[in-house]
Amino acid sequence: MKNIGLFEAKQKLSQLVERASAGERIGITRRGKLAALLVPARDVDLKDVFSRIEQIRKNAKPLPKGMTVKNLIEEGRR
Repeated sequence: MKNIGLFEAKQKLSQLVERASAGERIGITRRGKLAALLVPARDVDLKDVFSRIEQIRKNAKPLPKGMTVKNLIEEGRR
């Protein structure tokens, strides 16, 4: 994996996207520290995505009676 500075990445974004789409992984650094990775995109199988969502729904426990998602969010903020 090759690292490149953020300023240079901005200047060469099109080239970096081409390289990533060809399979290269590119690290983008900010002030010398790795900040992001530019990696090749994967083909997404929507059937697989929806199948995984359905698995999550089946495994999710129902909320206690009278409890809402909003209640849980507020409780988490305390």
